[in-house]
Amino acid sequence: MSLVGVALAVLVVCLTFILRLYIVLRAGAKHKPGAKGSVSVVVVAGSGGHTTEILRLVESLSGTYSPRHYVIADTDKMSEEKILTFEKSRACSGPNSQFTICRIPRSREVHQSWSSSVASTLKAMQYSLPLMFRVRPDLVLCNGPGTCVPVCAAGLLLGLLGIKKVLLVYVESICRVQTLSLTGKILYPLSDFFFVQWSSLKDRYPKSLFLGRIV
Repeated sequence: MSLVGVALAVLVVCLTFILRLYIVLRAGAKHKPGAKGSVSVVVVAGSGGHTTEILRLVESLSGTYSPRHYVIADTDKMSEEKILTFEKSRACSGPNSQFTICRIPRSREVHQSWSSSVASTLKAMQYSLPLMFRVRPDLVLCNGPGTCVPVCAAGLLLGLLGIKKVLLVYVESICRVQTLSLTGKILYPLSDFFFVQWSSLKDRYPKSLFLGRIV
């Protein structure tokens, strides 16, 4: 095959990918998971205040959002304890408490260099892909930890391959007042619903949704 033929083939593949990505992202607003039953949800938890905030969000969800698959970094013991305590209290108030805790390698450690974080994110992606293909959730709920990126990328891939449309719902941390977090900047164009908790961010990022403080 000539170089021209190879170039045309690559161009066709790239255009097909871009078109498919556009279709998947456009379909998000019309997609209504759980219209005929329960909603399987992947909840990405992170160290620090991320887990506390995400559990407040989960607490507001009805029993329809089940099973809940929590994804945490493999070195994050504190989040695991918080999740177990939360789900134990939830089980006392209702019978529908189906959940799992899944671990993947941490995408990026605090103060880790950008060059090395690429390799660690790719490693996390290797674990996220089989996890998401196995779980096949209706929705991914996340709020900022770096672990969100490979998980959301894997969820997006399910839609690109025509396996299942996975809604990506991102809630920016209450701590972000003027600018988005790095994770937020990455997922802003890819999320189906992107919530901010300060009006100043809504002004800067028109696609975002502002409902006031929600966590």
